Amino acid sequence: MKTTTSTTDGGSAQPAAATVARHGARARARLPRPGGLRGRLLLTVVVAALLSAVTATALAYRESRDAVLKRAQNAAVEDFRNRVEHLAGELDVPTDLRSMAHFATEVSAGLHDSLVVVQYRDFTAASDPSADRTRITPALRAAVRAHPRVSLQRVEREGQPWLVLGAPVGLEPPAPGGDSAQPSGIEVFAVVSLAEEKRDTAALVRSVTTGLLPVVLLAAVLALLAARTVLRPVRKLAGATRRLAAGELSTRVEEKGHDELAELAHTFNETAGALEHTVGELRDQEALARRFVADVSHELRTPLAAMTMVSSVLEEDADQLTPDTAHAARTVSAETAKLARLVDDLIEISRFDARAAALHAHDVDVAETVRATLTTRGWAHLVETELPPGIRARLDRRRLDVIVANLVGNALRHGAPPVTLTVRAADGQLTIAVADHGPGLTSEAARHVFDRFYKADSARTRSEGSGLGMAIALENARLHGGTIELAPPTPDTGALFTLRLPLRTESPS
Repeated sequence: MKTTTSTTDGGSAQPAAATVARHGARARARLPRPGGLRGRLLLTVVVAALLSAVTATALAYRESRDAVLKRAQNAAVEDFRNRVEHLAGELDVPTDLRSMAHFATEVSAGLHDSLVVVQYRDFTAASDPSADRTRITPALRAAVRAHPRVSLQRVEREGQPWLVLGAPVGLEPPAPGGDSAQPSGIEVFAVVSLAEEKRDTAALVRSVTTGLLPVVLLAAVLALLAARTVLRPVRKLAGATRRLAAGELSTRVEEKGHDELAELAHTFNETAGALEHTVGELRDQEALARRFVADVSHELRTPLAAMTMVSSVLEEDADQLTPDTAHAARTVSAETAKLARLVDDLIEISRFDARAAALHAHDVDVAETVRATLTTRGWAHLVETELPPGIRARLDRRRLDVIVANLVGNALRHGAPPVTLTVRAADGQLTIAVADHGPGLTSEAARHVFDRFYKADSARTRSEGSGLGMAIALENARLHGGTIELAPPTPDTGALFTLRLPLRTESPS
């Protein structure tokens, strides 16, 4: 007997899919928040493992469900066909309700957990008269009338799956070589429960989904191990990079293997080596330049001393010389003095570069020291001062004199009166502020004001200053543990420089 199958699956995969989704959500919630490379690698591996497990679970559910349902379906069809053929001879045609009910009961007895309905013309009998017969659909009834063989359909009612079978009852067995018996007009339907098969499939899904958590945990452990293997050389490389940035140019990393990380380590070592070589050359050149400046400056001091003495004598006797000769003598004296100051500044800056500058601090009266600086240079009447008495600090008197002289000298030369100088002591800090009322400095000049040989007016290639004064003043302030700040310009003042030094009771180390 041939069988035709018409299947309607009303969503029997939904409960299992929901279970898988819930497990997947819980697994994702247990993941650490991705931060660095370790977190991203861990998240990638765990998500990949989770997706693989969910996919495998879904495939296993589908295959197992189809196999279980196919086996149950084939068994039910075989039992139904055998029962109907075996009991068909007991039916008389035309038949009555009692015979139909007896036939339905006998057929149902051979099918597990089933409802059998027998229909003949307008008469219907069932093995359980109170059972729901709506599971026998019009489509299945039409298939039974159209085909002289067993037809079937899977339906779902109230969340439970059912297999509905139907077949016509022939008057006599088919003749040899015939396709079917002569129809009798009697139709038999059987509704077989698939709840047990559904429970078996759900149990299989639960067992598979229960294994998701160990799979995800194992994937996380493997990801951590892999991340550790990958990130250990990366961390070493990061540490080496920080040491290299801090000035340890001899830093190198170990090269292991022949993978991309080993290639990265090799590239880092080559870069570090090239950087060390280049910086070494630059340092050697810088040292040679400093040594050259220092040597030249020292070598010039002796002839400059003689030139200064001779020019001073010529300048003193200039009134006795002819006008042209007197002008030449005064010019030589002025230029010799400038050259002497430049040499002194070069020698001073070379001491800072060689870290040979020493601080000779003593307990000094700040107001008296500043007043002496102004008086010695003849600036006392040009500067408005605010010098509170009684402020004492341990300072190098000569270096403080250099700082104040540079700040006030620049204000007098490049600013506009009145030039003010204010001394304050508060919160363990000494401040000396020098301000003028000129146009102030441009933003470009403010960025370079402490650079060596920088002059705000680039068109003036010749000036009284050497271009080293502010750089020397800043170095002297740093030697005291302080600094010099340039305040932003305001409508009321021009350039405002503030020297900030710590008020120490002991000599700075």
